[in-house]
Amino acid sequence: MPGSAWDNACHCATVVAAFQFRLRDWPAAHQLHTHTMEVTQQCVVALTWTLKDTLGEELDVLDEPVEFLVGGDDLFKRIEEALQGHGVGTTLDLHLEPEEAFGDYDESLIFLEKRELFPEEIEEGMSFESTAMPKGTNPVPPDLLYTVTEIYPEHVVLDGNHPLAGIAIRLHLKIEAVREATEEEIGRGTAGTGFFRIEPMAPGNETLH
Repeated sequence: MPGSAWDNACHCATVVAAFQFRLRDWPAAHQLHTHTMEVTQQCVVALTWTLKDTLGEELDVLDEPVEFLVGGDDLFKRIEEALQGHGVGTTLDLHLEPEEAFGDYDESLIFLEKRELFPEEIEEGMSFESTAMPKGTNPVPPDLLYTVTEIYPEHVVLDGNHPLAGIAIRLHLKIEAVREATEEEIGRGTAGTGFFRIEPMAPGNETLH
């Protein structure tokens, strides 16, 4: 049996009130659901970039996003400072002097070693840790990676400087994603990828022994 006009009116008023309540709450709920995280200390940020020297020559182009830990060992301090408070989609153009990037070039980190101490398959551009130096070489500063820059019949030139040491760089970067860092990443101080971190690379082995 149909309800009275009064009952129907009350029912309609209740439905309208409920709808208005949900409508008022929808923007806040939607905003909470779609809120994008901003860069803070100890978060992980995914970046793409183009790296150039001051003459405009491209040194590196990163088309696919790579994750870095902010507040760890992955990024230069200057880059971390510029990223703070920005969110996904932000693009930044930075100029880094050598002391803000890979440091000044240190000629004392160049060494000449006998060619006969190294494997036949050694090539220019290969890099390795000081602990992987062949027996018989001169003592070198520890905790550095050394790059083979030149090979001669009688000797090999090793350089302990980063390949971009002494160079001011221009960096155009874009924030592709931001997320919270895991406890493991914070403990390691890295998301797994450092900014232009050089890995040891020897022919067929991790060392040159």
